[in-house]
Amino acid sequence: MVRVAIIGAAGRDFHVYNTVYRNGRGKVVAFLMTQIPIPNRRYPPTLSGVVEGIPIYTWRSYEELTQYLRELRIDEAVLAYSDLLYVDVGHLISAVLASGASFKIHGPNDTYLNSIRPVFAITATRTGAGKSTVSREVVRELTSRGVRVAVVRHPMPYRKLEESVVEIFRRVEELERVTLEEREEYEQYVEMGIPVLAGVDYGIVLREAESLGDVIIWDGGNNDFPFFRPNFLITVTDARRPGHEISSFPGEVNLRLADVVIVTKVSDAPREAVGEVVKNVERANPRALITKADLEVYVEREITGKRVLIIEDAPTVTHGGLPHGAGYIAAVKHGAVVVDPRPHAVGIVKRVYEEYNVGPVLPSLGYTPDQRRDLEETIKRVEADLVLLATPARIERVVKIDKPTVRVFWRLKVLEGPTVRDIVNLFLERIKQF
Repeated sequence: MVRVAIIGAAGRDFHVYNTVYRNGRGKVVAFLMTQIPIPNRRYPPTLSGVVEGIPIYTWRSYEELTQYLRELRIDEAVLAYSDLLYVDVGHLISAVLASGASFKIHGPNDTYLNSIRPVFAITATRTGAGKSTVSREVVRELTSRGVRVAVVRHPMPYRKLEESVVEIFRRVEELERVTLEEREEYEQYVEMGIPVLAGVDYGIVLREAESLGDVIIWDGGNNDFPFFRPNFLITVTDARRPGHEISSFPGEVNLRLADVVIVTKVSDAPREAVGEVVKNVERANPRALITKADLEVYVEREITGKRVLIIEDAPTVTHGGLPHGAGYIAAVKHGAVVVDPRPHAVGIVKRVYEEYNVGPVLPSLGYTPDQRRDLEETIKRVEADLVLLATPARIERVVKIDKPTVRVFWRLKVLEGPTVRDIVNLFLERIKQF
C-alpha cells in the first residue's frame, strides 16, 4: 500500500485525512506540520480509525522535511496547508521530490462536504485582506432580514484533539478556554449573538451547524478554499499587495472560484496598485463581479499626539506578509506617535521579529502561555501613553496590559461596485430553488 505523509499546519491536513484517507485510500503514516506546530502528539484512534493513532512530527526547514520523508519511507507527500506564495510551493515540491516521494494536492471535489443548508463562503487571496470583516457584514445583512445564521470557522485545534471534534461557542464566557487567535476570530460573532463552530471533524461540525442555522457562513482561515461546497463565494483581495492575488496558493484558486471579488484597502494603496489588482482579477475570473472597498478604521477616543504602542492581529503581520495592519493606519490617520516595540521585545516575540518582516507594531501572539508571557513582558518594557488594540478580540481580558488601552474598530466601506446588500440579494436569488 502507498505510504502517505500529509504536510500541513493543524487544519486542512486533518480535513484531507478525514475526507480522503480515513476510509483506506492509501496508508497515512505521518502528519508533518509547520506554521503552527503541534509536537509530541498523535491524530488519535477515535478520529483516525487507526489503533495506535497517527504520529505528528514538526519540521522547520525544507532540508528537515526531506529527511523526514526519507526516514519514513514516504511514497506520496500531500500538501494540505495554505497562505503560500508560489515560490514556497516550488520549494516544497523540490523538497518532496528530493526525498524520492511523489507530490500531490487534493482539490475541492476531493474534500468538499455537501450541506443540506445553503452555504455562503467568504475566502481571501492572502491572510489580512479583510475576509472576516466582510464575513461579519454579510452576517449583519442576512440577520437583518430574519435569516438564522451559523458561522463555521477554519480549524484551530490547539487543545486535545479528541475533545475538540466539534466546538460551539455561543457566549463570551465560553471563550475563556481558547487562544488569543481563536478569540480574534470568534468573539465578535458571539457578541452579535451568532453561534460560531469549529473543530477537527468537519463532517460532524457541518451537521451541528445545519441544526443551528438556515444559512451556513463559511468564514475561512488564511487563504484556504472552503471545506463545504458553497452556493455562493466571495473572495477578498488586498490592494496593498498587488500581484499576490495571482501568485499565492491557494489564494488564486479562490480568485478563480469567486462569484464576487472584493478589493479592499483601495484608499490606502496607490492607484496603479489598485488597477493592477483589478486587471489581474478580470483576467483570472472574467465572470466575477468586482467591488472596490475600504476597511474604514475608527478609534474609540482621541489619540492625537499620544505615544502609542500598536498591537496588531498576529497572522496578518507574520505569515500574512504585511508589515502592519489597521492599528498603524489608525494611528497615522489620527496623528498619534507610533512607538517601536522591536528594541524591547523578549523571548518568542523577539524571535518573531527575526523571522518575519514586521513593522513597528506588536503581533498579538497568544497560542501558548509562553507566548502570552513574552507578549506581556514586551508590553511592560515599552514606554507609551496608550496601547492601541487593533485585534478583533478583546485581548485585554486575557493579557495583562499595564497601560491605558484604546480600541480600533473597522467596517467595510464600499466605494464602487455591488454593495453587501446587493451581494446578499444575489445569494438569496440563487438559493430560491435550493
